[in-house]
Amino acid sequence: MIRDPELLDQLIDTISRFVRERLIPNEARLADEDAVPTELLVEMKEIGLFGLSIPEEFGGLGLTMEEEALVAMELGKTSPAFRSVFGTNNGIGAQGILIDGTPEQKARYVPRLATGELLSAFCLTEPDSGSDAASLRTTAVRDGDHYVLNGTKRFITNGPEADVFTVMARTDPSNKGAGGITAFIVEGDTPGLKRGPADKKMGQKGAHTCDIIFEDCRVPAANIIGGREGQGFKTAMKVLDRGRLHISAVCVGVAERLVEESLNYAIERKQFGVPLAEHQLVQAMLADSKTEAYAGRSMVLDAARRKDTGENVSTLASCCKLFCAEMVGRVADRAVQVHGGAGYIAEYAVERFYRDVRLFRIYEGTTQIQQLVIARNMVREVS
Repeated sequence: MIRDPELLDQLIDTISRFVRERLIPNEARLADEDAVPTELLVEMKEIGLFGLSIPEEFGGLGLTMEEEALVAMELGKTSPAFRSVFGTNNGIGAQGILIDGTPEQKARYVPRLATGELLSAFCLTEPDSGSDAASLRTTAVRDGDHYVLNGTKRFITNGPEADVFTVMARTDPSNKGAGGITAFIVEGDTPGLKRGPADKKMGQKGAHTCDIIFEDCRVPAANIIGGREGQGFKTAMKVLDRGRLHISAVCVGVAERLVEESLNYAIERKQFGVPLAEHQLVQAMLADSKTEAYAGRSMVLDAARRKDTGENVSTLASCCKLFCAEMVGRVADRAVQVHGGAGYIAEYAVERFYRDVRLFRIYEGTTQIQQLVIARNMVREVS
């Protein structure tokens, strides 16, 4: 489904060079300052990273799923926080509006998301609910031509900086399931929208999250995605396949970077008079990591190609997310082990990646949620 192999090669080469020459040298700075340097944000916008998956008619690059996966693998070879800043614009921040939004909503928001003029965030998770739609407590009550939102959202990526939020709120109190939930577009300067302090996290410094609090926040009824109540959770589910494949591809890229770091260290470092790479137990760890990274790459590209042909890949996307998120954790653990004591020291990239990759098993649906999705789909297909 690659539409123009030559152009794709040029794009991947450009991004690979950007990662190698601009992002990797600034990884320590990103972690120390807990922020993506402003000049790098400008370069990201110029390259088009904020509009990778947004159609060309709205100013994006309009990549197919396979093309996006290949690009995401290159982006995965540096600190995940760099990708996080523009990831939502390509995912639920724009895709929900593109799939179910009104023409007016698409025209107002999507072009500015594609250029990075607007930074987006997605508000679903709450203090007492994540994947469980029935526990969602944020409410939206109709008041004339507005809705009044009240509630708190938690762990919201880009929350401290976002200009526009996609917010899931319950518009039908009598419907405790997904059908009672509506998706709203809420602009960041709307009165009643408050941002909590930035969370202090285990890893992924520079990728900011915080609570988003709604206190009598008045949102125009015209800002319901698609203009209809009760479709919000369904909208979110429609973009999950792409999001899960994207994250899986990032996991593959991180794993490949860790394999490279481990191999280079094992070749350079000597023990008992010979390089670590000549010790069979170290070779076994290198071989296992290489094999798992290759398996992840193969899975993601196969599922991405199937999605591009129009096949329903819900099960396969969850398989990819489950395997790749767990796989990169194992690869990171081996990378620290290959480095020995040095792997526990912040001077080496593997120490930071070891903490960073732990999040992949949690967001975009935890490993356990992926297991449920896969198993339920299997049973449903047979039944």
